[in-house]
Amino acid sequence: MAKFYLTTAIDYANADPHLGQALEKIGADAIARYRRLRGDDVHFLMGMDEHSQSVVQAAEENQVPPQEWVDRMAVRFEEFYQRLECSHNDWIRTTEPRHRRAVEALLGGIREHNPDDLFIDTYEGLYCSGCEEFKQESQIADGRCTEHPTLDLVPKKEENHFFRLSRHGAELVRLIQSGEFQVEPAIRRNEIVRLLEDGLQDISISRSRFPWGIPFPGDPDHTVYVWFDALINYLSATGFPDAGYERLWPAQLHVIGKGITRFHCVVWPAMLRSAGLPLPRKVWAHGYVQWEGAKMSKTAGTAISLESALERHGPDSLRYFLLREVGFEADGNFTWERFDERYVADLADGLGNLASRSLAMLVKYREGVVSTTENTTSLDQAGLDALEQYATRMDVLDLRGGLEAAWSLVGRANQYIVETAPWTLAKEGRGAELDTALGTLARCLYRLALMVSPFMPGTAARLRDALGQDEASPAAWESGVAPPVEGSRTRRIQALFPKEQRAKTI
Repeated sequence: MAKFYLTTAIDYANADPHLGQALEKIGADAIARYRRLRGDDVHFLMGMDEHSQSVVQAAEENQVPPQEWVDRMAVRFEEFYQRLECSHNDWIRTTEPRHRRAVEALLGGIREHNPDDLFIDTYEGLYCSGCEEFKQESQIADGRCTEHPTLDLVPKKEENHFFRLSRHGAELVRLIQSGEFQVEPAIRRNEIVRLLEDGLQDISISRSRFPWGIPFPGDPDHTVYVWFDALINYLSATGFPDAGYERLWPAQLHVIGKGITRFHCVVWPAMLRSAGLPLPRKVWAHGYVQWEGAKMSKTAGTAISLESALERHGPDSLRYFLLREVGFEADGNFTWERFDERYVADLADGLGNLASRSLAMLVKYREGVVSTTENTTSLDQAGLDALEQYATRMDVLDLRGGLEAAWSLVGRANQYIVETAPWTLAKEGRGAELDTALGTLARCLYRLALMVSPFMPGTAARLRDALGQDEASPAAWESGVAPPVEGSRTRRIQALFPKEQRAKTI
């Protein structure tokens, strides 16, 4: 069983999660569930970034100490991600003792392997409180941070501890171009390579007289800079520096948003190299969820709350819509109109109608029992083709492509019902042909339950249950080749995706 250690970016604990963060978490969750389906030993990490200046500001505004505030927000985030059906194995918080130990140990590793990479100097520049970093000229447009254009950039000058990032640029280019350290999708890889080829500046990794954070080892007047601190969470969750952390490290995949590629694809691998540690295998940087062309964020305010989106059509429908309509690569728009359209066309009238009609006919004509037949049909072949296409797309993290492969089978199955007209076969007493048609539809629903399970786990569980499958024995990917439905007792299913006024189906 292959190890698959998967992480997401940890979230600032300054306000409730928004749709952009939800996209990242459900996308990573779909990957984790798919890898489990393929037999991998998945360890899926999510968590909270709790040492930022924005956290202190939020705590002050709510008149509570920072620790009380982050404790409160950690519960809120976990509740939201449970509602989104995220299946993470661990929840890391940067205020935990295990994280502080890892931060201190990584800095110790740099001092041991490359002591010249740490030095003290004075830094002067423009600071963005939204990004929690000093901004370079390429990150500023019209005097504003390109990520947080509603915030003023603040001039700052202070003496800090520095990391000699500039020493690692050429080697990082080599690692990326050789594929030893993968940055995906290609548009993000090209951006990072251009950034590295333009040359790197050394970076400040501490803040003076900022009490909320991890004290800088050997200098209690400084705290570790929040981004340097936060990146190490991926290592903290492995048990580093204790023996056995290598069971999980290096990570197979970091899932992040495109706005933080510099930290994850430049700073983080340079930190690891300097400390003598292996790099993660791959970083995937997804795009943004947009509302009327603007990025959704907590700093700028968002037009749609995650709460309202969850309540609209439920968590499975939201997961489907975000990964099918917005996708997991480029930016995409969220609108209520498109959400409703997808819900009706793809879910209610597509998969939902297919499941309802097929299972109702099995009950009506065969008392719910799937007959044993040796015949294979064009729909069986379409199902095998869809499984192959789905796996090909999912293996390269093309989540939208995976869903498109599954829904091509939904469309073909609904067409198959029209072509075979099981109600006519029953009326004319053509029992063998009816058994073939109904058995084919049962096998198709099983294959669809496999394919939708990473995206809509609740829906997949209901489908499997209606097909008479034992949830105590989770489905394996290989079972899609010959679905074990013959002889199973199926049952009618309530509408998977109810509409206010549903047309009658068979």
